[in-house]
Formats: sequence, structure tokens, C-alpha cells
Amino acid sequence: MSDTESLLDGLPADLIFRLPPSFDTVEEERRHRKERLAAALRIFGKLGFEEGVAGHITARDPERTDHFWVNPFGMSFKHVKVSDLVLVDHHGTVVEGRYPVNRAAFVIHSTVHRARPDVVAAAHSHSTHGRALSALGRRLEPITQDVCAFYQDHTLFDDYTGLVTDLEEGERIAAALGPHKAVILRNHGLLTVGSTVDAAAWWFITMERSCQVQLLAQAAGPTVPISPENAALTYRQIGNDLAGWVNYQPLHDQITREQPDLFD
Repeated sequence: MSDTESLLDGLPADLIFRLPPSFDTVEEERRHRKERLAAALRIFGKLGFEEGVAGHITARDPERTDHFWVNPFGMSFKHVKVSDLVLVDHHGTVVEGRYPVNRAAFVIHSTVHRARPDVVAAAHSHSTHGRALSALGRRLEPITQDVCAFYQDHTLFDDYTGLVTDLEEGERIAAALGPHKAVILRNHGLLTVGSTVDAAAWWFITMERSCQVQLLAQAAGPTVPISPENAALTYRQIGNDLAGWVNYQPLHDQITREQPDLFD
């Protein structure tokens, strides 16, 4: 049974259940990805994931697949509009847009996109609890239902050598990520990927919250882990990108109703 069939199993046919859209033209798909990217950046801003000029979300262009769209360097997540987004090739050249690109965004994201053709979007930011857990050099543990979305599907990049400004460092991060949906960058933060912008953004948001829960729980006392069998079962239920897409939709609806100017 596919992920879609699993979600729809047993639902009456006349009920509304949103699924990722399909597109008739590459132009429609590009516009959709850019709109979702701008909305995701606004959500990250609203959730407090900004730390100065650090942080970026990228979306692969559907036609020029060795190019990706990214937020402008130095612009607040809270202010980004579709028209502000920058298209960058894998050499770091701005192909479309009026702003420069963050060098770290190019280095990390270009190598991830190159290593993972299945990845449409990648999200990285210096969120508070992600940084806190990364400073411990630990992975997430299966102590809640939600964190099981990452069970055996995230890794640790167990090194830190300063700002990520050269491609060799980006390639090491991409290698550490491997086939997984997320990697904790030690002493740095979180990086998540997905087959849609929505999934990549949701994995980052729920990973940040899972880091917060783990830090709180372990500070309070010994935790009670979920058994490997049940953690693996829960992962199969909530750890796929379609589940991530579905979970993200309420946040997308909120931000687009509150801040419709993001579509400009």
C-alpha cells in the first residue's frame, strides 16, 4: 500500500482530504515551489528561527534541476516575498534575483541538492533547541510519538570547523546526511530535507520541537524510551514525506491568511 493509499484508507470518498498538487506546466510548478518557499520562510520567522543572517531554505527549480531558489542574504525571514527569492546555480552564481546569496547557503545546499536528486527542498537554521542539542553531540531518542518520525532516519555530523564556506565541508555534510531526512550538525544546528518544500519545512519544525522536548525531559529525570518495535512502527506511520506534507498544511494556511503579501 502506498503512502497516499494508507492515508486515504477507510475515508469516505465524499470527504475533502488535501494531497500534494500536480502541475500541467513547469511554470506552474515553479511558481508553486516559490510560493511555498516564501511561506516557509515567513513561518520560520514567526517561530523565531532567525539568528542574524544565518539560516536558509532552498527549493530546486523544476526545469533547471541543478539550480535552486533561496532566500536573499541579509533579509529577514519575516519579510521575504516570492519576488525577493534568488535563483542560484551550483557554481554559486545568481542567475535570477536582485540580491546576493549567503555563501554558507550555497555551500551546504548545493552539495546536498547535488548528492540527493530526490530532494526538492532543504532547510537549515540556527534554532535555539536544535543548537542546544547539537552542542551535546547527541541524536534524537525515541521518547515521544512525534520524534519517531526521525527514528533511524537522521544522523549526526560529529565535527565543527567554523563557518561552512568551502565545498569540501559541504560535501562532508551531504555525506553525513546520506539517504536520511535530517542531520544534526554538531555545535551548529539542524538540517532537514524533503521531496516538497512543505515536507522539508515540517521536518525542521517538528525536529526543533523534538529537540526541545528531549532537553526538557532529560533535565527532569530518566526518560522512558519507546521500544524499537513500536518506534519503527510509528516511523512507518508518520515518517514519510506525505505525512510531513499533511502535517504542515495548517501552518501554511495560517501564514498565508495572516500575511498574503508574501505572494507579491
